[in-house]
Amino acid sequence: MRLTELSVLVVEDHGFQRRVAMRLLEELGLRRVEAAADGRAALAALRAAPADVVLVDLDLPEMDGIEFIGHLAAQKRSGAIALTSALDPALLNTVQGMARAYGLRVLGVVEKPLTTLKLADVLGRFHLEEESPAAEPDVEIGPDALRRALAAGEFEAWFQPKVAISTGNVVGVEALARWPHEGRMIGPARFIPLLEREGMIGALTERMLEQSCRWRRRWADDGLELGLSVNVSMLNLADVATADRYQQIVADHGARPRDIVIEVTESSVMSDAAHVLNVLARLRLKGFGLAIDDFGTGYSSLSQLSQIPFTELKIDRGFVSGAPAQPRKRAVVEASLDLARKLHLTVVAEGVETVEEWQMLAELGCQQAQGFLVSAAVPGHALPGAIRDWHQPEAAPAQ
Repeated sequence: MRLTELSVLVVEDHGFQRRVAMRLLEELGLRRVEAAADGRAALAALRAAPADVVLVDLDLPEMDGIEFIGHLAAQKRSGAIALTSALDPALLNTVQGMARAYGLRVLGVVEKPLTTLKLADVLGRFHLEEESPAAEPDVEIGPDALRRALAAGEFEAWFQPKVAISTGNVVGVEALARWPHEGRMIGPARFIPLLEREGMIGALTERMLEQSCRWRRRWADDGLELGLSVNVSMLNLADVATADRYQQIVADHGARPRDIVIEVTESSVMSDAAHVLNVLARLRLKGFGLAIDDFGTGYSSLSQLSQIPFTELKIDRGFVSGAPAQPRKRAVVEASLDLARKLHLTVVAEGVETVEEWQMLAELGCQQAQGFLVSAAVPGHALPGAIRDWHQPEAAPAQ
């Protein structure tokens, strides 16, 4: 779908601002544009005709924009939202987080006064691949279906490049699980929590490690040497035999532990801290790298940094997205980098989508980046092509 084919609903109580937004969208070539002066009218309009994107002001009469977003999430009649506001960036950041927690796809904030450039930038994000549950197909997934999928080897490892910011070179990849199911591609947000709850996450992790090591060997045979990162749930690490199994899998596929980074994802608290720390220490002793994933969210915290011998820190995409224009986010990124330097950790910024974000990270001394600016996750056979596309002269951002 091209930008001009998007359907957009503008929710704005100020008559002049509403007319300006409509005119600017028309200048961008959009023909399916509607407007509403308040939240109730907007909900009624969406019941009549769902929109691809809702541009919503927060300061609305009667039903404010925050309440409206809650109703919008319940109705599921919008492909995505973007905030149009000149309010405090910290408040806007909170509202974006709330909307994502509701399951909405959030394109970002269009700061007032509106311009065609600002609107084109935020609407252009609609076409980026989205990995949130809101963008996933609405299919029922149960434990039995997951068991059958594991038994049949249906889960696939896809790979997202990690780039050295100083050189623009691809230095590694992160393996991400995908599930082709009933003719659709299901992302990890839909099945990982259920696998964890049903005690099947260990089987998936080992399949992903095996597949990833096989692909790494194929790439190396073709002259492409890359580091490899694989996500591991805390729940996998309660079994003290885990470190030995991972070492054996890696050896069986011609790799070395030093080529592999284990990204520790903390969807749950350490239920058996002694066993978890045992496994992490043994993995590090064997030469595996250890990354604290999504730093600053969930249970990923300073307390974990103080206990676990991490070698890499990954800054969550929620802090990176929009940080060049949001001082609070930039401050979090800068503080994370300063902490990592003192702890001698490599830092990878996740979710890098714009040249401005890349340049900010370069200025702050971040070592690596991954995100849609470089490439979305791709199947193993498509990775060399994705890397070639990135290395085209016009692709890599200037420092």
